[in-house]
Amino acid sequence: MLLFVSICKLVAEIALLALAGQWVLGLLAGAKRDQNFFYQLLQMMTRPFVKGARMISPKVVIDRHVPLVAFFLIAFVWIGATITKINICVQIGVQQCQ
Repeated sequence: MLLFVSICKLVAEIALLALAGQWVLGLLAGAKRDQNFFYQLLQMMTRPFVKGARMISPKVVIDRHVPLVAFFLIAFVWIGATITKINICVQIGVQQCQ
C-alpha cells in the first residue's frame, strides 16, 4: 500500500511541476510558445492530465482554463497522497517508511 501511495504522490509531483513549468515558460516565451521545444515537451507530458480534467470538468469551463483545473485536481491528489503516506508511516513506524 505504501508503494502505491508513493507512486501516486510521485506522479502527482511530476505532473504539478510540469504544469507549473509550462505556465512559466508560456509567460516567458509569449506568443511564440507553441514553437518552443521545451514548451512542447512539457505540453506532451501534461496532455493526459489536461485531457482527464477536460472530461471531468463541465463544458462551461473554457479550454484555456482546463490546465488550471488539472493543476488543482492534481494538487488535491498530491495532498491526499501525502496525508495517506503520513498516516501509513505513523502506523507502521517511521523506520520502516524510509
